[in-house]
Amino acid sequence: MFRFLAPLAVGLALSLSALAQPTGEIKVLIAIDPSDSEGLLINPTAIAATLGNAVGRPVRITKSDDLGNAMRATRTGEFDVYIAPAHVAASALNHGYDIVGATARDEPYILMTRPGVGAAADLKGTKIYLTQQDSVATYVARGMLNESGQSLRLFQDVMYRKTTGAGLFALTSGIVDATVAKRSDVEAWTQQNPGKGKALLTSKAVPGGMSVAIKRSLPDAQRARLVAWFESPGSVIPGIGRVAFKPDGASYEYVAGLGLFTPGQLPGATRVNVAEVDDLIRKGVTFVDVRSEKEYKERHVKGAIWIPYAEKSLKDVAFDPAADAFSGIDKLDPAKPVIFACNGADCWKSYKASKVALAKGFKSVYWFRGGLPEWLARGMPVDGGA
Repeated sequence: MFRFLAPLAVGLALSLSALAQPTGEIKVLIAIDPSDSEGLLINPTAIAATLGNAVGRPVRITKSDDLGNAMRATRTGEFDVYIAPAHVAASALNHGYDIVGATARDEPYILMTRPGVGAAADLKGTKIYLTQQDSVATYVARGMLNESGQSLRLFQDVMYRKTTGAGLFALTSGIVDATVAKRSDVEAWTQQNPGKGKALLTSKAVPGGMSVAIKRSLPDAQRARLVAWFESPGSVIPGIGRVAFKPDGASYEYVAGLGLFTPGQLPGATRVNVAEVDDLIRKGVTFVDVRSEKEYKERHVKGAIWIPYAEKSLKDVAFDPAADAFSGIDKLDPAKPVIFACNGADCWKSYKASKVALAKGFKSVYWFRGGLPEWLARGMPVDGGA
């Protein structure tokens, strides 16, 4: 769960600094989006010296423009501090780090298309311009498409480049049919090019600039000194700027979820909530729990049957069902309605099971996206263990 470091705790830790003498060096990863030209100004030596003076320990800086590896590193706890774009910081939050703040305001991203595009599905077979594959803009683009029930596989050609503004220029020139850019860039471009594009999808607010995340397990005094320096109005990270903004925790949770959550819709299936599921079960509709056997035996929706979905394919709307195993679906009658559910919005098994059922000709498929967590939150009856 997201959390900011509490000022009170920071002050207490500082007061105890004399009792907690940290040892070893502070390891800092500065993860740079190559599409951000400001990354060229970053001087690791200057940053190491500045932070070293602040915390009173040696600081070792690693600079990388491989954001995919940076996200993987957050899961291993390899670094003590991350100075990185929003999606890397959001990943760190789920793996033992706290956010100090960001260097720019939250800002939505917009999927801009040529005029006349009515829905994301209309972009099938077209071209899109994106910054590099692991950039925050591309990450958000995937999430927006995913939420609309689509995927980057929708496009015939995905042009990955390192220049952010070039996407809007390419759209103006007719080189591509879509691109993704920050709202401020879109607004400036629209003023110069009225009627040349359409805002098709808009994300929620995404923390801007670089975010700072610090490992929770650092010694209290050491961590407190770092936080105090980053939060000080007079502190500037050389080549990066000041951590002047404290984005709402929901902004990071949203960014983290873009790489995890199932779409909000599934064409052909009916998405249902707890009350609707309860009504359907009372009418005799089969409720299928597609989770693992262990999960099912521990606790499941009262009356649910167990048909596991063994998932090996990507968590993507364009997943390959041939990579998965769901032979148990053949036990069901395609002519009868069925409900599929698993562990909530970030569990893809029920989404995939519903999609497989539709492909097999099932006439009435209900997808309970909220699954067991939503069922339990409403205090509904369950079978199995406590």
